[in-house]
Amino acid sequence: MADRSMTAARFFCFGRGWIVLALAIPLFIVLAGCAPARHYEAARVLQDLAAGAADSRLKQTTPVPLRQALAYTVAGRTHHADLYLPGPLAGCVAPTPAQSDPVSGAPGCPRAALVAVPGAVPLGKDDPRLVAFATTLARAGFAVLAPDIRGFRELRIRPSDVREIADAFTWLARRPELAPEGRAGMFAFSYSVGPALLAALEDDIRDQVRFVVGVGGYHDLPRAMRFFTTGWFEHDGQWQRITPDDTGRMVLVYSSLDYLAGGADRAVFDRMVALRTRDPGADLSPLAADLSLDAHAVYALAVNADPARFAGLFARLPQAMRADIELLDLARHDLRPLKARLILVHGRNDNLIPWPESLALAAAVPEGQARVFLIRRVLGHVDLSVSSLLSWRFWREDLPDLLRLWRVIDLLLAEREAGA
Repeated sequence: MADRSMTAARFFCFGRGWIVLALAIPLFIVLAGCAPARHYEAARVLQDLAAGAADSRLKQTTPVPLRQALAYTVAGRTHHADLYLPGPLAGCVAPTPAQSDPVSGAPGCPRAALVAVPGAVPLGKDDPRLVAFATTLARAGFAVLAPDIRGFRELRIRPSDVREIADAFTWLARRPELAPEGRAGMFAFSYSVGPALLAALEDDIRDQVRFVVGVGGYHDLPRAMRFFTTGWFEHDGQWQRITPDDTGRMVLVYSSLDYLAGGADRAVFDRMVALRTRDPGADLSPLAADLSLDAHAVYALAVNADPARFAGLFARLPQAMRADIELLDLARHDLRPLKARLILVHGRNDNLIPWPESLALAAAVPEGQARVFLIRRVLGHVDLSVSSLLSWRFWREDLPDLLRLWRVIDLLLAEREAGA
């Protein structure tokens, strides 16, 4: 649902010093293919994502992208976002803050456009990792729109997230100077993969969304909730367990506030979170005694560790909350009308949303429409952990994972091309 590192800047965060060597062998093979320039560029983009603020070949050869805060209106609804454009030496003109609909640029400057949707993180579009991610993609020729979604910043999930994402895409895709020939898509992280796909199904943009890249997303939302509360998930009839990150429980708790009548519950939940932050093993039951009946049902689900009890506890949640969860549950929607190509990435060590969710999501769309990249070792939810270059584990396990991540970037860059 959410976590402390919900953006690709952290998702691709590993030492840049060895990445050229790590990619060299597979890259030499791939260069014999049909798009050697793009393959090489994908390696440079991956290196820049890894470098963060440090120097990289991509930084050396491209101008600094332009970042502009703006307000935009779609069907009478006003939203705020940051727009990232390739730098001025590439022919782009920065929008001015005074403009309400503020884009003017040289034709064909960005090669494609995408809406970058973070997960539920307090800083939202201003999270430094999302900023770094959007900046790198702007260097690669994308116009990147990062919408400010208030619910995400408040660690709350709600069906209105879907329309906010759809409006962001509508505004971006309607501008040929940003999305030439309609080349536009979305890049979503964690929980936001669900609302992004539901947005891509909206009647007014369904035919325009060409691609969606999803990292660590879900298909069955209650099943994902069962995992981040208990740590248990099932695949091919076998049950497995990973110790879950507490962030999912936090999102569950704070999302429930929209459905609780008493304002006192918020203060109790805040104290619970603060106590567990200081002491992960702290007993919360004395605080739970002060919760309202509905809030106590949320608490009981959040602290439950038994997957067999999940369904019964879930049924005790406030009815309006369960109804909104159903609206956001992709398993309850027919995904076959989706037109967008899907690129799904998931770590087998994900401790917030289990990796079989991406397999289930791919199976729910028409055959051949989704590509899934399972990262076996180096990726958790969105964090990477890479062994020493001199270790056997690096060459035997990590390097194949890095090649998979490079292929994800290469597929994304291909979406900039005419006819994509």
